[in-house]
Amino acid sequence: MRIGLMVGSDKERARADRLDGLLDDGKTAEAQGFASFWIPQVPGYLDAMTAVALLGHTTDRIEIGTAVVPIQTRHPLIMAQQALTTQAACGGRFTLGLGPSHHWIISDQLGLPYDKPAKHVRDYLDVLAAAFRGPGTVDTDNDSYRVHSPIDVTDETVPVLVAALGPAMLKIAGERAGGTILWMADERAIGDYVAPTLAAAAGNKTARVVAGVPVALCNERDIDDAKAYASEVLGHADFSPNYVRLLEHGDAEDVGDTMAAGDEATVRARLRSYRDAGVTDLAARVVPLGRDAEERRKSKERTQAFVASLVDDFAS
Repeated sequence: MRIGLMVGSDKERARADRLDGLLDDGKTAEAQGFASFWIPQVPGYLDAMTAVALLGHTTDRIEIGTAVVPIQTRHPLIMAQQALTTQAACGGRFTLGLGPSHHWIISDQLGLPYDKPAKHVRDYLDVLAAAFRGPGTVDTDNDSYRVHSPIDVTDETVPVLVAALGPAMLKIAGERAGGTILWMADERAIGDYVAPTLAAAAGNKTARVVAGVPVALCNERDIDDAKAYASEVLGHADFSPNYVRLLEHGDAEDVGDTMAAGDEATVRARLRSYRDAGVTDLAARVVPLGRDAEERRKSKERTQAFVASLVDDFAS
């Protein structure tokens, strides 16, 4: 299992420092030996693909991916154009994570339709696949798009991962993409549902299962508080029916229940259980704990350094 980092919006940084801080986070992750660095498209925050492109010029080895970009906000040919440009900036190390997002973002915040998301993803991937085949003309006609346009950005292609929570989306992720990116999935949901459903759809291909998992080193007596805090700051499951349905396949009731929290042995054991469930790439979302900014900074550094120390062991 490859171990990477997943970051989020850092509201403790001043706005003027957020982009430089994010780039520093990516460079630090590479220096610590992490295999990958995942940036979400947080509503109203830094644009993920712009940040990835900049990070591609300031790192040399680490895979950099989006986790994830909503498809409704960009026409698929424009998404392909931006993704290929980002890939050129990253020298082939960029992975495009995308998905249909959630109704409370697409409909409630952006005022866009959220109808038949799985069908929309299929139609969207038709255009992306044609654009990623190489420079030339993209000719795609389906129920959602009629595209007849040239594209000439780079000879590189872009690996695609699809955020998939339900069976229809997992089938798409296995058949049409390189795998899936998960959030709020525990070991039983992955081992009994996600991994076998994805593998069946992928056939002879190897499909990646990238799982975002909150992580925090803490005293054993503070584990319950850490999990409750993670659920509060990272978003409750009841925000989205998609997450609720995914949780029904496992034992977790909220994001905090998916967390690796405790001392070093406890965190290591929880991460191992994700590997054993079928996770190919674990994206650790460090949750800083503490009463003030300085305590949270030290907590973040301590947890991140420990997770980095596990990279080689889990890769072998």
